[in-house]
Amino acid sequence: MTSAENEVVDLCRDLIRIDTSNYGNDPGPGERKAAEYVAAQLDEVGISSEIYESEHGRASVVAQWGGSSGDGLLLHGHLDVVPAAAEDWRIDPFSGEIQEGYVWGRGAVDMKDFDAMLLAVVRERQRTGRIPERPITLAFTADEEAGGMKGAHVLVEDHPDLLAHCTEAVGEVGGFSTTVKGRRLYLIEAAEKGMAWMKLTARGTAGHGSMINRDNPITRLSGAIARIGAHEWPVQLTPTMQTLLAAVGEIAGEEPTPENAERLVEEFGPAARMIGATLRNVTNPTMTSAGYKVNVIPTEATAHVDGRFLPGFEDDFFETLRKLCGDGIDIEFDQNQMPWETPYDGALVAAMERSLIAEDPDALVAPYLMSAGTDAKHFKRLGMRTYGFAPLRLPEELDFTALFHGVDERVPVDALQFGARVMDRFLDQV
Repeated sequence: MTSAENEVVDLCRDLIRIDTSNYGNDPGPGERKAAEYVAAQLDEVGISSEIYESEHGRASVVAQWGGSSGDGLLLHGHLDVVPAAAEDWRIDPFSGEIQEGYVWGRGAVDMKDFDAMLLAVVRERQRTGRIPERPITLAFTADEEAGGMKGAHVLVEDHPDLLAHCTEAVGEVGGFSTTVKGRRLYLIEAAEKGMAWMKLTARGTAGHGSMINRDNPITRLSGAIARIGAHEWPVQLTPTMQTLLAAVGEIAGEEPTPENAERLVEEFGPAARMIGATLRNVTNPTMTSAGYKVNVIPTEATAHVDGRFLPGFEDDFFETLRKLCGDGIDIEFDQNQMPWETPYDGALVAAMERSLIAEDPDALVAPYLMSAGTDAKHFKRLGMRTYGFAPLRLPEELDFTALFHGVDERVPVDALQFGARVMDRFLDQV
């Protein structure tokens, strides 16, 4: 077993024990302690790094590593995690305990596991002089769980010189295995939905609750969010999903079409929860607010909607959304981040595939479209080809996608070690 395989588990546990819960707009512990930990691990093997704070405690780490041959490659992970209520968990979510062959804790799969893989592999290669000829930028960012505005966005906007040489980027969420009809299939993220976090506002005429009022903002807003929540978006296949479904169809013995796409996605078992959301746009009303007394009709009512839209179908999404809202509804965006899709080809894709197959020869590899958002949206703005590749070989019975932001988040110890081996092979080829 290599030193990276030995280290990756302890590094993951250490990172989990540093509470970096991101509460969005509310105060939280921030990422500073985790950033200092990462910087110390790099410094210990002679890799210099810088910590960049967007505001007090909201810290990202960037280090330049590797040689000077060719264009740069960005390897990135985020340091923040979503909050966890300890009373809901079997094991303390910030303990990093090992039980039942798993490392438990918030961030075990999202995404302190990949942070640990990067650190472990880079540290071993630096110690042994196996430094890639290609220039590598390492970035460990703040605030990804709230859209990245205090992390990756700041690096792109305020420090683009750190990333100017990078033409490709690798981060989350991909490289994990699923099982389709007994075949292990590794999914590499090659596309990502857009994210529209919207505030809808209806305004009307205040009045007494006992009287007729045909300008009630709650009534108008309720109609809009009911239409949005009930709307059946059509199946629309992007090139990435066409490639994935072709691979699944080959295993299942069925030619993929828009009509049978949902049935083919069911072959992924529990992973269909996430992959199924990439066949169509999604709009979910998530919050409402109006009024202050039962017998008073208010002048304003608001609601929030989480919209996720497919690359290539942006215009259709927003046009349909405006129609669903109807007249008298104002739309503001808390976040409006565009989707992206990178062609699944080239030397970097080949390196990812070869590194996985070398460790799991009987497996298949295919691209997929991510239903949620990652920091790749920000780095994509600099023209990088971006992919999600945090390799994990997972047991078939594990409901992996349920662990993202879920209770009892955990990652198999042997999956962490597998990931370290794969990333080491990957760096041999980049």
